[in-house]
Amino acid sequence: MVRVVAAHDLGRVINPLAMEGQLEGGVLMGLGFTLKEDFEAKEGIPQKVTLTKYKIPTIREMPEITLIIVEEEAQEGPYGAKGVGEITSIPTCPAIINAIYDAIGVRMRRLPATPERIPAALEKSEEL
Repeated sequence: MVRVVAAHDLGRVINPLAMEGQLEGGVLMGLGFTLKEDFEAKEGIPQKVTLTKYKIPTIREMPEITLIIVEEEAQEGPYGAKGVGEITSIPTCPAIINAIYDAIGVRMRRLPATPERIPAALEKSEEL
């Protein structure tokens, strides 16, 4: 089973449901960036202009997400809150790339890490 554990210090949580949605959405954004989304442009013109061609993750690819929320109130923020946004998208990519490295011993230098690119990267690393 695929699972993501996302631990974040959010200060005082004002709207728990919105916070969960932001964190889960950020994880899915990170997954898409790392594993699926391949933005191609030629001379600055996007080559994939519809979502049927530009692959983004769907609910079917959503992993189980365990949220660990640290509420350490911020002195500067309103009501002790800190920003949340899509902050979970930032550590998701390196976590996945490091998991690939741990599994097969190759660093992915180009994203997304698609099923076609992983074996190619493995072959290239064996040549070195």
